[in-house]
Amino acid sequence: MQSIDPRSQDETSRSLINSRIQAVLDHGQTIMGPEVAELEQRLADYTGARHCITASSGTTALAIALMALGVGPGDDVITTPFAASAAAKAIVLVGARPVFADIERATCTLDPQLIEAAITPATRAVISVSLYGQPPDMDAINGIAARHGLAVIEDGAQSFGATYRGRQSGNLSTIGCTSFFPTNPLGCYGDGGALFTNDDALAGAMRDIRVRRQARRHAHHRFGHDACMETLQCAIVLARLERFDWDIRQRRRIAAAYDEMLQPHLPVIGCCSDRTSACAGYAVLVEQREQVRAILAHAGVPTAVHYPVPVHRQPAYARLAAEASCPVADAMAASLLSLPIGPHLAAANVRHGVQCLLHATGPLQARVVESVELQG
Repeated sequence: MQSIDPRSQDETSRSLINSRIQAVLDHGQTIMGPEVAELEQRLADYTGARHCITASSGTTALAIALMALGVGPGDDVITTPFAASAAAKAIVLVGARPVFADIERATCTLDPQLIEAAITPATRAVISVSLYGQPPDMDAINGIAARHGLAVIEDGAQSFGATYRGRQSGNLSTIGCTSFFPTNPLGCYGDGGALFTNDDALAGAMRDIRVRRQARRHAHHRFGHDACMETLQCAIVLARLERFDWDIRQRRRIAAAYDEMLQPHLPVIGCCSDRTSACAGYAVLVEQREQVRAILAHAGVPTAVHYPVPVHRQPAYARLAAEASCPVADAMAASLLSLPIGPHLAAANVRHGVQCLLHATGPLQARVVESVELQG
């Protein structure tokens, strides 16, 4: 719902972060300091990927991935219309064209059954995007891509810490990407991102692109970015990793309570049985959404509407997406409402929010929440 507020951290988390920041100030290596390599190794170990390369942002990570794959002008890349615009933006930044395929109703992520119809002779890759903490059906997406000789990039910014069929998000495709933007489950206090791969050649290319590596002084053989993640931000992520599993458990505890209280009454975006979720968000479908939001706001319950305008309908992409037909994305954009979720959200606030929501959405039995206890 909101960016990480350093003031909301418990004393243990605050102490870990302050200690890491002070270490950077002491050694003074604010660019490519030792915390960068340490974080890359820790993240590779966490996901099980052979390589991790940090970057200045999640969007930059996606662009680096596309460049390493050789995607550029004249190429098409299939992606979802229902997400932040990072994937579409990265595609355009490398000169390619985003092609939008619609989403599944159950997960709001890319529908694998619609990918083949979106493939053109120019298609080079697919970017799948996790949503509300849950990865898409990656085996199905990877299978379709393999049949057509396409690379798959997993944008796991919202699902870092989640699993798909026992495998960690970030290590589910040709290249995985994540973002450490503060609103994501594993965030820093500014911006940052990371790429993951098990392919040695791709890893080398992505490292070169990140720093515009020179074969020798003044001899550049590859276009690249000035895209290193700042040492201070790496230090903050390292500190947050110490408590990350606890954060995810708390998010799941709150999501489970929402499920118990809301699923009998309202359609929610739940987690598939073959996945776990990082619970980056919790979304319900409601009618008369703005009226419901106003009632909740009056009761002191914050809400958000994520992606009210699907990417294919935004002015910047209208010309590129003139032929896109994504009715499910359009319907979800008109109805989804995000509720507060985070590791420090109090049980009483969860119950109060649900009671207000049930009263606002009609003659529903809001009193059922009285019997639901949040454990942990």
